[in-house]
Amino acid sequence: MPNNPIRVSAGLVLLVGPPASGKSSFLRALIALGQIDADAVVSSDEIRAEFFGSSPTDVDSEAADARIFEERDRRIVARLAAGRTAVAESTNVTPQARARLIAIARRFNAPVTMLRFDPDVADLLQQYTQRGRTDLTAAEVRAYATAMARHGDRDRLRFEGADAVHDVPGRRQGATPAEAAAQFSFSWRPDPS
Repeated sequence: MPNNPIRVSAGLVLLVGPPASGKSSFLRALIALGQIDADAVVSSDEIRAEFFGSSPTDVDSEAADARIFEERDRRIVARLAAGRTAVAESTNVTPQARARLIAIARRFNAPVTMLRFDPDVADLLQQYTQRGRTDLTAAEVRAYATAMARHGDRDRLRFEGADAVHDVPGRRQGATPAEAAAQFSFSWRPDPS
């Protein structure tokens, strides 16, 4: 770990970045390093898989998304109500998506930390291709990247209510997920077993 790691406070941690930007890989590295407990992560992709299996393209998208994000919010509320930290793993590239989560955090007086994943579009598309996702097209990934560029700068995130905003290094900076994870220190205790 670096001499001066970036400290992340207890509360709600929002990952902000387009699909294939490295959010899940970063979280896996944090878990492997013992920085966070796997139970703290509330992933919309994992909820989608729980609800609909591995064929999400067979499901009505709007109805499915509503159900997924309702469940995500329910899980985040449960964690924050119990005084536990929650890590919201979804794209969160639009102000509307973030406002919904910030409102939940405020109900519990929980601080909000946003971790930004802002890769170069060429790197993003390469990662998307390597993942072999079938639920998104390259055009949709580009659209998420455009939304991130338009609505995800540090000043905007602070204006929306983030108590702290940190950039997570990735390919553009020559950092692996493990190297990026080592630059952070989560100041909250893992959940008791």
